[in-house]
Amino acid sequence: MTVQLSADTRTGTNPGVAVALPILRQRFGERFGDSEAIRRQHGHQMTWLVNQPPDAVVFAETTEEVAEIVRICAEHEVPVIPFGVGSSLEGHVNAPFGGVSVDLSRMNRVLAVHAEDLDAVVEPGVTRKQLNDYLRDQGLFFPIDPGADASLGGMAATRASGTNAVRYGTMRDNVLSLTAVLPDGSIVKTGARAKKSAAGYDLTRLIIGSEGTLGIITEMVVRLHGIPETIAGGVVPFETIEGACNATILTIQHGIPVARIELVDSLMVKATNAHAHLGLPEKPHLFVELHGSPDGVKEQAETFGEIAKEFGGGDFVWAVKPEDRTKLWQARHEAYWASFTLRPGAKAIATDACVPISRLAECVTDTVKDVEETGLLAPIVGHVGDGNFHLTILVDMEDHDEVARCDALISRLNLRAIAMEGTCTGEHGVAQGKAKYLEKELGHVGVDMMRAIKNAIDPKGIMNPGKIFPPA
Repeated sequence: MTVQLSADTRTGTNPGVAVALPILRQRFGERFGDSEAIRRQHGHQMTWLVNQPPDAVVFAETTEEVAEIVRICAEHEVPVIPFGVGSSLEGHVNAPFGGVSVDLSRMNRVLAVHAEDLDAVVEPGVTRKQLNDYLRDQGLFFPIDPGADASLGGMAATRASGTNAVRYGTMRDNVLSLTAVLPDGSIVKTGARAKKSAAGYDLTRLIIGSEGTLGIITEMVVRLHGIPETIAGGVVPFETIEGACNATILTIQHGIPVARIELVDSLMVKATNAHAHLGLPEKPHLFVELHGSPDGVKEQAETFGEIAKEFGGGDFVWAVKPEDRTKLWQARHEAYWASFTLRPGAKAIATDACVPISRLAECVTDTVKDVEETGLLAPIVGHVGDGNFHLTILVDMEDHDEVARCDALISRLNLRAIAMEGTCTGEHGVAQGKAKYLEKELGHVGVDMMRAIKNAIDPKGIMNPGKIFPPA
């Protein structure tokens, strides 16, 4: 079962650790830490996988320092685990074989903004909110918004997306090039600032989504966008979750350029009302945002309203003022925390799946039925404009039967999505939690090809080991 991973799965003390750690301590002084508290903090993640702390943590401040840390660890075959802010959901920052956690939070500078080219050069510890605060006075914004104030390096490593992905794409689409430290301590720059390139292999997108298993991202050139002339948002209630999904499907098929279209089921509306005092009727809702010119937004809103009514949608309630719109989307982003109001004291287990948009209604309704038959409490939210939805399952971790039912539910969700030609994870990543589904999704040839790339770049297997690949 997924939840059986624990600190006991560590393979014992790596003999290289006893040599490498004193070298790192002497070199980095107060930026080296090996207390239990700091180690456990860097094994923490928002998941039910048990904390597997590293042997030590080093806070890096430059690309050269990251390279130095990796070279020392490579020499003594000590695992290296990149760490951003620890908001990952599938065990990305756990250290199942011990090793050194490289904390990149101090590498948090915006190095350059090229407004005329719509790009910025950033270090990996810059968070999405930090970058957008920096850009606000220039009329620009960075669109990828996974909810958590994640670091951009972590977002690139996990190929994150979020509420704006339906219009602006994912991190894959918004990183032009990057600099990374490879497992031998060498430094690679994968491209330039040009908007496109046909020069050789696409190394940028090889690193993006590799979850720290091929290298540590230390700098990125990210794509920016102009702040839209008009931004309009609001909510529409539906009688059924199937109606909300079908309205989403037709909206996308009609080519309405929605910036955000988010599903919130009736349970999550109840939780969000309690947490953020929204006062919405306890029905499934679509949270929608439109970007463009005043006339364009007006036309899009009217067309969307007609589609919504066709599938049992109510009136479109607009959040006209910026502060009202901010409150609405803040409530959506805090859905994870809001879910605790439904069952105080429970553990919230977040998981996701993604299917082709044409299969969305079927997959969501089948999942709702599965949840009901399992007897678990699991509100649903989703970036449904691109077929991605999330369950937040509230579990009593002391109840072994309930934990087993939760694990089985997640397994069925993953297999259901794969059977519908979708994926076991639209944006959470694989890491430890989803590794066992990778071969079912990609086939053994696909997984073997990925292993071959991993082994060629990281022959000693030190870069975030135990992630992505199921045991051979």
